[in-house]
Amino acid sequence: MNVSESGDTLPLDAVFPDLHPGSAIKGLRYRENLTQAQLSRKLGVKRNHISEMENGKRPIGKEMARRLADALNTGYKVFL
Repeated sequence: MNVSESGDTLPLDAVFPDLHPGSAIKGLRYRENLTQAQLSRKLGVKRNHISEMENGKRPIGKEMARRLADALNTGYKVFL
């Protein structure tokens, strides 16, 4: 939980208003040193689908979350 200067806690979305599951894809993709094109090939999807997920314009279902987790070496819940 985040704490303001007054000691009150703030919700995560108040501190990071643009944070969404797609943000995790981008960060983990960088960690794994993968381009969108490389990740799209690993997943068997179009590169623009990766871009749309990263920008919050395409939903990430449970099956895609599991595939992303396998490709990016993390748990699938981070994408839901």
